[in-house]
Amino acid sequence: MTLVRLNKFLAHAGVCSRREADRWIAEGRITVNGRVVLELGEKVDPVKDKVVAGGKPVRGEEERQVYILLNKPAGLVVSVKDPFGRPTVMDLLKHLPARVYPVGRLDLETEGALLLTNDGDLALKLTHPRYGVTKTYEARVEGDPTEADLDKIRHGIFLEGRKSAPARIMVLRRSHRHTSLKAEIHEGRKREIRKLFEAVGYPVEGLTRVDFAGLTLEGLKPGQWRYLKTAEVQKLKKLAASAAAPPAISSGLPTGPRPSRRGR
Repeated sequence: MTLVRLNKFLAHAGVCSRREADRWIAEGRITVNGRVVLELGEKVDPVKDKVVAGGKPVRGEEERQVYILLNKPAGLVVSVKDPFGRPTVMDLLKHLPARVYPVGRLDLETEGALLLTNDGDLALKLTHPRYGVTKTYEARVEGDPTEADLDKIRHGIFLEGRKSAPARIMVLRRSHRHTSLKAEIHEGRKREIRKLFEAVGYPVEGLTRVDFAGLTLEGLKPGQWRYLKTAEVQKLKKLAASAAAPPAISSGLPTGPRPSRRGR
């Protein structure tokens, strides 16, 4: 485990700000493993060290759960460690006060919303198909898909011997060579979006997950991350505890007949 500065550990734990932490250290109000710390540059192991602030223990990684939303850029492996030595999303999350793990996967070149946490129970439920967690993508595909082809995806098509669940598809922009679409699914099979569009003849050139279980990329540029708010965590836990059957998709993307294509 990487050592982190004590003031940063206390700030991430929600005890106080870094500036306040420095003041508390100078006043002798912080102990580490029973020893009063007066050095502002003190570093601690967030897992092993026992930190007490103002007479109250600060919960360590094994007790404290962390929830992070990352806007994953293209070119990073969604894994804690890559056996081939490629850069991973964890390279963007150094010096955290707790270990976190990606919830689900995004392809190497896929961008967008990625949840990371050390809450294993929540992570399992959010990735299990029976909970029907909604994921929304914006895709740029080659060509100009017909409504008949898009309807195949909307109603489900066979991929690797199994029919895909119905998806919601909305055309955002059309051009002669490319089309931008929004696609909403709740299965989360490996490379599902890419396989769906490739199956009907329109390879995906660019893909971004813009929403995962209600978490959006608002305020986050590629490579940036933030801690989830308490209300967001509670909403995720409520979602995970809901009915096992996939819930109705609620974004309002159309599934019924589509208007005829412009210029056809």
